[in-house]
Amino acid sequence: MTQNSPPLALPPGLARAIATLQDKDLRRLDDTITRLHTVNGRLWDTEDRVRGTLLSAAQVADCKREIDQLNAERNALAERADEVFGSLADAGRADTPLHTETLASVVDRLSVLTLRIWHSERAAARDELARRRVPALHGQREELCAALDALVADVVTGRRRLPAPARFKLYGRDGAAPAEIKPSRHLRRVLAFGGLSECGKSTSAEFVQHTCGAQRLKIGFLLRQAAYREGLADPYALSARRQAELLLGELNRFADAHVDARLFTIESVHDDASIAELKQLMGDTLQIVYLDVPFAVRVERSGTPAQAVAAKDEIKMSRGAHQVAELADHVIDNTGSIAALRARLRRIAAPPAATVLRVATPYGLGLPAAVASATADFTDAVRAYGPGVRLAALTGSSGEGNWIAGWSDLDLLVIAEHEAIGRVHAALEQYQTALGGAASLGPTLVTPGELTARRLTPRLTFVLHRLQQGSPVLHAAPDLELPKISRNELAFAAVRELPQVILTMRRLRADAGPATLRQLYKHLVLACRLLLREHNQWESGPGRILAAASRMPGLPGMSVPSLAEIASAWRDGDTELVLKPVCAAVDQLLAWYASQLAA
Repeated sequence: MTQNSPPLALPPGLARAIATLQDKDLRRLDDTITRLHTVNGRLWDTEDRVRGTLLSAAQVADCKREIDQLNAERNALAERADEVFGSLADAGRADTPLHTETLASVVDRLSVLTLRIWHSERAAARDELARRRVPALHGQREELCAALDALVADVVTGRRRLPAPARFKLYGRDGAAPAEIKPSRHLRRVLAFGGLSECGKSTSAEFVQHTCGAQRLKIGFLLRQAAYREGLADPYALSARRQAELLLGELNRFADAHVDARLFTIESVHDDASIAELKQLMGDTLQIVYLDVPFAVRVERSGTPAQAVAAKDEIKMSRGAHQVAELADHVIDNTGSIAALRARLRRIAAPPAATVLRVATPYGLGLPAAVASATADFTDAVRAYGPGVRLAALTGSSGEGNWIAGWSDLDLLVIAEHEAIGRVHAALEQYQTALGGAASLGPTLVTPGELTARRLTPRLTFVLHRLQQGSPVLHAAPDLELPKISRNELAFAAVRELPQVILTMRRLRADAGPATLRQLYKHLVLACRLLLREHNQWESGPGRILAAASRMPGLPGMSVPSLAEIASAWRDGDTELVLKPVCAAVDQLLAWYASQLAA
């Protein structure tokens, strides 16, 4: 309502009939009638304003548009009220006399009459005509209340039927069908967080923002922005449909202005009606996430008195916040650990996808016969374990086709359910025994849940990306789902991994000798590869990586023997000639790196 305007008092017969409604319908009707009266008050004020003599033509046009919008809201709210009023009516007989208007139409007239009385009483002190009208207006209100109570009694007992509530009003569209707003093509995915007080909505949205790069927005902010843009005083007084249209309009504008943003979050969802309308407009682009936490747990976590939490809950529940759970795409029981919550959020924000992988036999990877045979036996063993083992793949040099006997490790990735890890251990022991001294085995075991929750090390991130780009696997379950790894994620992973590689390289350099040559060279190549990724360069193969790194700004050209020369010297135990240039290259890189990060 407008400031200091009067509340709407319903006649006693209608109030008694309404009291028989179910709690949900009673709350919905009370909210709708209150909003209807508020819209009528705003219409009155806007119509007064448009009659002002100091308005420009543009201001008059704005007022006219606002009046159209308010009238549209007025009719939508009346239709919504009539939907609830319909449950009061006795079905009666088909030939029961039909009344000329619906109950909401009469309530709407009562609202307008209440406002007319109030404005006339305010004007009576300075306007004799208004003073003389006041008694007549009160008489009209008494007659209208009596007629409304009589109509309610007839409707409840089945002596009179009501017309269909649909009004089919059109405002500002020249008779054309209203154009439905649709999500922008730049609005790819939106997560809406709902729940009662202290359930973790803000914490969850903040986590998704920091880990998934989401743009985080507040529903209240979006509605206020839309209201300012549309010249609306109170967007919360609008119908659920109109609020949803305003929200989508603001989301579209934000997405169109930030075309690189792939994920948005909105909070907090407290109105079940408006979020239901928004879901209808956006479909699966909008994912509603409801955080469910018992009252006692929320009180304990908040550290505030139970009365304070209950008071906030009461306000939210009056708007339908608890009913959002029935509309949600994802209901999260947030009584467990932070790890469980974050795992669920990562799967929702960045869902895994079925991945087509290239399966190859060990004999096609260029491995020596003995190594290929042992690898084939291991593959057969884990494949026989059934769905417990989801994937097995050789990664690194063996997966890239440049494995060197006596130098390279066999880097192995196995994705298996936790319950199957024990059997995988047994297969790995047999694998290492079969290899003898031909190769050293470096296994990485990870569960599917860890992957889909994106609990990934930087190196595992790179391995998954390589597999999705076509690197071969030994075994893959047909329904395997993996997180999709983008190049941006690889670049960020490189930023996270590089500091540890540099620290390890300094430690190896301090102990440089024949025994550390292999590790020192591998860390030199890895550091260069990570630096190149930061520069959006994607080289593979040690020689190409070192050559490309030597062209980075300010880094002197590194002269390092070829991998074949270093591997040969390593196998022959003659490392003195190759160790010196490797150490020199490491010193160059470390000095350059330190200078780049100097204050």
